[in-house]
Amino acid sequence: MLLVGFPVHEFAHALAAYRLGDGTAKLFGRLTLNPIAHFDPYGGAILALTFIGSGGSFGFGYAKPTPVNPLNLDGGRRGEALVAAAGPISNLVLAAAGAIPLRYLIANPTLADQLPIVANILIMFVQINLLLMVFNLIPIPPLDGSKVMFAFMDRRTEYQVRPILEQYGILILLVLVMSQFVIPGPSILGRIISPIVDAFFKLLVGT
Repeated sequence: MLLVGFPVHEFAHALAAYRLGDGTAKLFGRLTLNPIAHFDPYGGAILALTFIGSGGSFGFGYAKPTPVNPLNLDGGRRGEALVAAAGPISNLVLAAAGAIPLRYLIANPTLADQLPIVANILIMFVQINLLLMVFNLIPIPPLDGSKVMFAFMDRRTEYQVRPILEQYGILILLVLVMSQFVIPGPSILGRIISPIVDAFFKLLVGT
């Protein structure tokens, strides 16, 4: 997540914004694939703590948000939606790229048995990027999916809904994530995301 998934995701936001007329991210040095430029110490710490606390089965964190000025973007709300969607799309592309050699290994069990570490790394790579894609497409601020959703709303509905969701979005996400400590089993967010990630994994990998 820290070395590939997050940096490519944020770079995609920056590149899309730059192509649509907003150079804010470039001015802040974010139009780069360098992981250091996109690293957020708090988001990285949360990722490490949740990963260790769950025994390696779950990790929740974030990269430094890419600065974008919607007023500079061509296309108005459509431009903002395209910039937001660029991040999750980049993770889907990464997952698809990782799925190609993984499919080859699965089709050749003998080779897969000889390279178990490579197979496991590819599986994790595909799953992590699919997780980042699906999670970020949730239509709750500050996630990318909310900006895509707002672009499809009429102006009046957006003005009514957006301020409320932006005010309470983080709280809603925390409740969805932390619900596993109240409700037995996976969190509410996990119950929503896992089937979607599994479906995309089967589609890409073919198993």
